[in-house]
Amino acid sequence: MIGATGYIGSRLVPRLLEDGARVSVLARTPARLDHVPWRDRVTVHEGGLGDEQAMLDALRGVDVACHLVHSMGHSADFETEERETTEAFVRAVEAAGVGRIVHLSGLHPADESDLSPHLRSRVEVGRIMLASTVPALVIQAGVVIGSGSASFEMIRHLTTRLPGMVTPKWVSNRIQPIAVRDVVHYLAAATTCPLEGDLADGRTIDVGGPDVLTYGQMMQIYAEEAGLHRRLMVPVPVLTPKLSSLWMGLVTPLEPGLARPLVESLRCEAIVHVDDADEGLGPPPGGRTPYRQALREALRVPHGPARPAQWAGADPLGDPARLLPSDADWAGVRPPTVWRARPAR
Repeated sequence: MIGATGYIGSRLVPRLLEDGARVSVLARTPARLDHVPWRDRVTVHEGGLGDEQAMLDALRGVDVACHLVHSMGHSADFETEERETTEAFVRAVEAAGVGRIVHLSGLHPADESDLSPHLRSRVEVGRIMLASTVPALVIQAGVVIGSGSASFEMIRHLTTRLPGMVTPKWVSNRIQPIAVRDVVHYLAAATTCPLEGDLADGRTIDVGGPDVLTYGQMMQIYAEEAGLHRRLMVPVPVLTPKLSSLWMGLVTPLEPGLARPLVESLRCEAIVHVDDADEGLGPPPGGRTPYRQALREALRVPHGPARPAQWAGADPLGDPARLLPSDADWAGVRPPTVWRARPAR
């Protein structure tokens, strides 16, 4: 696996181990894995995406290569970096004789003529993998709901800090959010599902929760679940993606290199176009998680400046929606708020 220290990867590794898989991971800084509870159950290889030989060594003898990384927030020219590192990854996968690729990408409009840089890069990365001689299952998800997810944290901070806001037009765009536990389910299923029928040569698979909402509705529902008054929103046409990202930087703790591409992507609707993931991969236990339920699971984590200093007693399988010690420093911290209506549920 490439990306085991990231938000999704840190939740997928224990799920794969629970399913009986033998897992090896490639990490630029292996020390980041020293205190995770599953460290002694995985093989760790040192190296980054820019080290093709390290990737090749790590991939030898591997049946499934999970690619869960992106350069957004880490590189000013993340599109070029993602293209080049993906091409190197595919070369290493092919040379190592890997049986399949599983990659996490993003939902995007069917019309790809006006995508944001982030989504444009996601589409190109997926195409490079699908063009490989190795079958690739490219799982395309939208806004992931779980404490620590950058997209969820943006909703958390915007809604909590601003009882009233002037909003861009994209608050009316349709979004199909998905609970992090369901994303982990589909990714894990993609590593073992039979490669037959239309999956034989690889393909994209759209995944989403059961609810299609506008971004504005998602914030209002968050306010209800968090015990806040209904938020006042006044959409205006003058807030460009650049202005929106600057505004986002004032009210959220996300790094600008991460926040701006995410905000720019919100001008594109993110809904499932072909809803057949459950047919090919099987449905999550109990069915796909509704948005409100996903919020309730994410809001169960403690808020405030205190963060877990270690993994002692952690059970990553029990609640993937909760905060993990490996998550970003800004995750899960509730900012100062005004106009609180009632205790959060």
